[in-house]
Amino acid sequence: MFSSRALYNIGLWLLLPYVFFHLVWRSFRQPEYLEHVGERFGFYGASVDRPVIWLHTVSVGETRAAASLVQRLRKEYPGHQLVLTHTTPTGRAASEQLFGSDVLRVYLPYDYPFAVARFLRHFRPAIGILMETEIWLNLISECHAARIPLLLLNARLSEKSAAGYARFSGLTQTCLQRLTAIAAQTEADALRLLKLGAPSVPVMGNLKFDIMPPQALLELGGRLRDLFGANRSIFLAASTRDGEEALVLDALADCNIPGLLVVVVPRHPQRFAEVADMIERRGLRLQRRSENLPVNPGTRVVLGDSMGEMFAYYAACDLALIGGSLLPFGGQNLIEACSVGKPVLIGPHTYNFAQASEQAVSEGAALRLASAAELPELLQRLFAHPEDMERMAQAGTRFVAAHRGATEVALRIVRQHLAA
Repeated sequence: MFSSRALYNIGLWLLLPYVFFHLVWRSFRQPEYLEHVGERFGFYGASVDRPVIWLHTVSVGETRAAASLVQRLRKEYPGHQLVLTHTTPTGRAASEQLFGSDVLRVYLPYDYPFAVARFLRHFRPAIGILMETEIWLNLISECHAARIPLLLLNARLSEKSAAGYARFSGLTQTCLQRLTAIAAQTEADALRLLKLGAPSVPVMGNLKFDIMPPQALLELGGRLRDLFGANRSIFLAASTRDGEEALVLDALADCNIPGLLVVVVPRHPQRFAEVADMIERRGLRLQRRSENLPVNPGTRVVLGDSMGEMFAYYAACDLALIGGSLLPFGGQNLIEACSVGKPVLIGPHTYNFAQASEQAVSEGAALRLASAAELPELLQRLFAHPEDMERMAQAGTRFVAAHRGATEVALRIVRQHLAA
C-alpha cells in the first residue's frame, strides 16, 4: 500500500505538465514568469560562502511584512547570508526594491523531492523561516531529515484554509509536527493550527504591525498629492481585485462630491491595462500614475499603474478603501494605511485579516461596509465631515502603535534555534 507521502508525490508528478502550462499561461500577462525557471526545479547559479539564514516570503504582502524581521536579522547576524525565496515575480521585485543587494533572492522550488533536495544542498541553510501559511510536505520532510531547523512564523490560518487542510489531516499533521517551531499571529490562528495537529503554537502577534512607512515613500506621497491636486478630495481604492473596480466606479457615478478624484491601484500589475480599458469605456477621464504628470481638473480617475508605491498612495490620499474585501477575496492588509495615519474603509470579506480588521473597527480606525452599495452615501458623509476622518486617522495611528512587537518575539525564536 502506498504511503500518504507517496500518493502526494504521485499527484505532483501527474501535475508536472500543468506546471509548465501554468508558467506559460501566466507569462502572457507577466513575462517574468518565464525567467529563472530553473530555480523552480532546484537549479541555482548564485553561490554562497557564508552560513545561510533562509526566509520564504511568497509574494508582495509577505515580503513587505517581513521587512522589519529582515532588517533585524541583517543587523544581528552580519556574518550570515540572508536568502529570500519567493513564489511570484511580484514578490521577487518587491524584495529587490526593499532590500537591494543586501539579500540574495531566488525562487523556492516546487515541492518535488529532487527539487527541494537540490535547493537544500545548494544553500545548506543554517535555519529556515516560512511565513504565514506555507505548509509543503516534501520541503518540511527534507528539512526534518537534514536536521535543518524550520520555523513557521507569523502564522495565520483562516477558517476556510483550515477546512481545506483538514481534508488531508494525516499529511497536515505530519507537516506541522516536523516543523521545529510555530508561532501564530492570533489566538484564533493558534487554535486552528493546534486542532490540525501542531504540538505547540504560541501567539507572537502580527509582523505587519511592525512595518514602518519608508520616509522616501512618504515624501513621494507628498509629491503625488501635489500632482493629484492639493485641494481635491482624494479617495484611494487600494489593492483592488477583479470585479471590485467596477463596484468602485459605480459608486463614483452615484457620488456628489465636488472635485472628487478616485485613485485605483489594482493588486496585480497584469490587470493594469484591463482596468484602464474599463475606466475609459465608462466615459471617465483617466490619467495614469506612470505618466507622472499633474492631474487635470477634469480627470475623474487616476490609475495607479506602478509597483512598490503603496505607502506613497496612502500618504497622498484622504481616505482609503482596502481591496479584496468588497468581494470574497479575504481582504488585503489594512495596517499599512493605518500606519500612515489614514482613515480606512473595509468591505464584508476580511477573513485574511479577521482579527486586525475587527480590532481596527472596534478601536475607531476603520469603518466596515456591509456591501459596496453603501459606498456612495458613506463617501459623501465622510468627505462632508473631515473631522470624523481625522478622528479615524488618529485612532489608526494608535491602533498600530498598540500592537507592535512581533519582530522581537520572532527574533527570540530564531535565536533559540539558530544557536542550537
